[in-house]
Amino acid sequence: MSETVRHSVGRRKEAVCRLYLSPGSGKWAVNGRTLGDYFPRPTLVSAIQQPFTATDTLGRFDVKATIVGGGLNGQAGARRLGGARALVLVDEAHRRKLRDLGLLTRDARAVERKKPGRPGARKRFQFSKR
Repeated sequence: MSETVRHSVGRRKEAVCRLYLSPGSGKWAVNGRTLGDYFPRPTLVSAIQQPFTATDTLGRFDVKATIVGGGLNGQAGARRLGGARALVLVDEAHRRKLRDLGLLTRDARAVERKKPGRPGARKRFQFSKR
């Protein structure tokens, strides 16, 4: 394991996360705030920490992230993918475990576009027979 800072990018919906991973005591910072301050829901925090708990590296790295765009759910997903990609850069042996858990796959689901002449992406105006 090298002592350099590793940089990775994660994306989910409209959110983009730039993540910097460096060996340390386990400090987490997201846009200058702590992880618990930025993501108030414990489910989001546990999802973000999933790559680190799966590889038993929780508390061994300092993580600094810059997240732009999207909502909290999309940002948490982007942050999780960025963390998984950074762990693979640190140690290639983590790839198999993270791949088996599906943490290295970019979730391509996004909001479907609104179609012209319709009230939404799939919704139709009410049909009137007469």
